[in-house]
Amino acid sequence: MSNTLYLVFFIVLILLNIVSLLIALHSNKKIKNVIKSQNLEYNLIVKIQSLLKNKSATNTVTEHAEMIYQDLLQNLIPIMAAIDIMPRQTPEHPLWRALGGIMDEYAKNPFALEKLRRSIKLDSEIARNVDNYMKRANGFLQYLSNNEPDGILTATFTDGLLGQSITFFAQAQQLANQDE
Repeated sequence: MSNTLYLVFFIVLILLNIVSLLIALHSNKKIKNVIKSQNLEYNLIVKIQSLLKNKSATNTVTEHAEMIYQDLLQNLIPIMAAIDIMPRQTPEHPLWRALGGIMDEYAKNPFALEKLRRSIKLDSEIARNVDNYMKRANGFLQYLSNNEPDGILTATFTDGLLGQSITFFAQAQQLANQDE
């Protein structure tokens, strides 16, 4: 009888060990799944944080852009008056209407470059406005390239009216300085 009792006790111990082993394996599998899920969530949080940081940078650029636009426009108004150019009649922002008017006039009449050259040469206030415009516009483009991660917005401004106007004013400045 004692042998049977020992045998039953031994079988129960073996079954308990097998059940314990199965529970340990199952728990190990669950822990691996939790660790995997935690890593995926961590990576997702990092992506969300990066996205929010990029949106924050874009929002900052947008908030500062209006102040910069107004500053650029304040330098353009006397220049436009000196060379007798009117802004475009479109629903755009006043800066883009002014730049569009200047570039449209230059496209129709290349003599606009000569008028600007003369104004720069003869009127120190116009020369100062052109210089201020160029510095601020180049500073704005530099600011965009430093704060925008993918460079699309910077390329858009550089290839658009802002970049064209910088080139136009730089040509006029260079021609005015050659004559001295």
